[in-house]
Amino acid sequence: MPEIHIERHHALGLAEARKLALRWAESARDKLAMDCAYEQGEAADLLRFSRAGVDGEMQVTGTQFLIDARLGLLLGSLKGRIESEIVKRLDALLS
Repeated sequence: MPEIHIERHHALGLAEARKLALRWAESARDKLAMDCAYEQGEAADLLRFSRAGVDGEMQVTGTQFLIDARLGLLLGSLKGRIESEIVKRLDALLS
C-alpha cells in the first residue's frame, strides 16, 4: 500500500496551527469529498481524514504539521500527484 509522509515546521503556536488545520480540513471536505474528524488535545491535535482509496491523519503541534496517508491500490499510481497537491494546499495555508 503506497504511503505519503509530509512534514512541515512552523512557528505559529498551537492555536494558530489549529486554525490552519481546520481550514485544510474544510477544503478537503469541500473539494475532495473527504470525511474529516478533528480531535483537539492539550499539546497536539489530530485530524483524521478518509475517502474511498485513501485514509490518513494530520498531527498538529505548536511547531509542526505531520501528515501520513495510505493510498489504496487504484490511487497508488497517482501517489506523486496526490502528494504534490497536499503539499501545495498546506504550503498555501502556511504562506
